[in-house]
Amino acid sequence: MIAAMPRPRKPHLHRERNRHGAHVWYVRKGQGPRFRLRGEYGSHEFNAQYEAAIQGKLPQRGQAAAGTLRWLWDAYRKTDPWKALSPATRRQRENIMLHVLKAAGDEPFGAIGSEDIVAGLDRRADTPSAARNFLDTMRGLFQWAKARGHVRRDPTADVKPPKRRRNAGFAPWTHEDVDAYQKRWPLGTPQRVWLDVLLYTGLRRGDAARVGNQHVDEDGIISIVTEKTGTPVVIPMLTVLQRGLLAGPRGRDSWIIGPRGKSFVKEAFGNAFSEAASAAGVKKSAHGVRKIAATIAAENGATEAELDAIFGWTGGRMSAHYTRAADRAKLAKRAAEKLKSIPAPLVKVRASEQNNKQFQHHTKALVGEEEVKSSSLGNNLQESAGE
Repeated sequence: MIAAMPRPRKPHLHRERNRHGAHVWYVRKGQGPRFRLRGEYGSHEFNAQYEAAIQGKLPQRGQAAAGTLRWLWDAYRKTDPWKALSPATRRQRENIMLHVLKAAGDEPFGAIGSEDIVAGLDRRADTPSAARNFLDTMRGLFQWAKARGHVRRDPTADVKPPKRRRNAGFAPWTHEDVDAYQKRWPLGTPQRVWLDVLLYTGLRRGDAARVGNQHVDEDGIISIVTEKTGTPVVIPMLTVLQRGLLAGPRGRDSWIIGPRGKSFVKEAFGNAFSEAASAAGVKKSAHGVRKIAATIAAENGATEAELDAIFGWTGGRMSAHYTRAADRAKLAKRAAEKLKSIPAPLVKVRASEQNNKQFQHHTKALVGEEEVKSSSLGNNLQESAGE
């Protein structure tokens, strides 16, 4: 009986022993790239990988397979639309996609529909801001994919973002909060420099953590391009800020430094500042300092254009919010003053003429006049105490 002849090996298929002593299979054409086959020899998976390697379509280690969501994401991150995003936005979207790709990175991107996007929003329903960021990330990816012809339809096109919750967002600091912080952290402490830079520049925490001497010109003007939006802002160096910086301690490249003299990344600075504020009895964030800075500027008459220039806003929406709030406060104060001109109604009495005479002098007074006087006196005392 003739023994069965061994099957001939497929072209360009090589068997080698690795450093662990195990036999592995590779496909390599001449001096071209090596493709590792990971399926069991002779299996359907092995043969499919071999055919893909022969055609040069088998992804090597660390590469995404063509047609998958991971491949689309990798391609998108090499484009101009991606590079045009701010570093902070790119970092945020990369973090979001880490979780998305872990769950669905090997799925074909062409099979992703609007129902998948909505399901992703539903999983983030408890955190509307995270849901909106997820939608923005997927929308940026698929808008680019459609423009390049990778997909016929953008699955995010008809998906509406979750509604914003009606709250005030980050709690703004008050004058009392600033006083408490300054008492806990006097001039000469790094924590005092942190507040002074935030309060007297109005910068976001990421920009505050990197502003330094290189951003100040010979006229004492601070100029910096914001990390979040890429918008240039121009801020005069206020005397009170200069005093705080001279008292130090401060860095050269970045004024804000930690107790050990090292600069912060944005997230670490935000955490350190919150801890310093908490030690002063203020349970609020660095962003709340930016809010009181904008409020004070608006109350002192800053226009929308001036607020945009200082705080790096665009479109006028945020600056209009602060100017409207300041205008409402001023109008309310004027309206309260006009209440003094409303005469009080005559006092109705059923008693004798003597009772009428007893109360007659009260009808000459104005409604709430004594309360207004008392309130004005209290306000003056508070203003004097705050000077």
